[in-house]
Amino acid sequence: MKHGKILLGLIGFPLSHSWSADFYNEKFRLDGDTHKEYRLFPLISIDEFPGLLAKYPELCGLNVTIPYKEKIIPFLDDLDDTARSIGAVNTVTIDRTNGMIHTKGFNTDAPGFLQTIRNLAITGPALILGTGGAAKAVAFILKNINIPFHFVSRKTKGENMISYDDLTSEIILDHPFIINATPAGMYPDTAGAPPIPYQVLTTDHLLYDLIYNPEVTEFMKRGMARKARVMNGKQMLLNQAELSRQILLGKV
Repeated sequence: MKHGKILLGLIGFPLSHSWSADFYNEKFRLDGDTHKEYRLFPLISIDEFPGLLAKYPELCGLNVTIPYKEKIIPFLDDLDDTARSIGAVNTVTIDRTNGMIHTKGFNTDAPGFLQTIRNLAITGPALILGTGGAAKAVAFILKNINIPFHFVSRKTKGENMISYDDLTSEIILDHPFIINATPAGMYPDTAGAPPIPYQVLTTDHLLYDLIYNPEVTEFMKRGMARKARVMNGKQMLLNQAELSRQILLGKV
């Protein structure tokens, strides 16, 4: 494998929004790595994962995006401590030593998110919109840095959950840090936005959208209209992608 072609890729569905192939292939070009390639592998079902590994024997690593960050875990042989604690994976190494396939999952979303908020003046509790893999990575970091939070979901289920229907003006005012960890507003459906009462946002609020395409989402626009601080997920993407690249290429 070290002397032949090295193939990396991204699985998820759909993948029309993704910049991962551009990121990796540009890095390979700048480094002169002509034997490395990164491709997009849209899988309609996660059940296609084993067949993908069999079809591409040169495939030695994958990134994972929605909707499979949690669903892929039963297909993996091992998890690192962070991925196990979060319950979500966005990076998978594939070791094919001696003809055997061994897969291990990692989560670089969490440290990627942490790097983007280290220098922000964040006060008060947070609302995490969504309950998927990205939301779990955000929650893992907020818990570690002692920022209280609630998840917001379409259905209330479990501890620390609020439904969108139960979001009141008081709850919004009491939670100045609001993170969109849903695909609402992501390309190509850019008109969407999570259903929260935007009219009560203030200059004390920070709206952080994990979406990076488009760079200014409807969620952010509605925050900007209320003079709230806003940021998108581009820097988090770059942070986690670089950490993931180092894992996939065996540099960490």
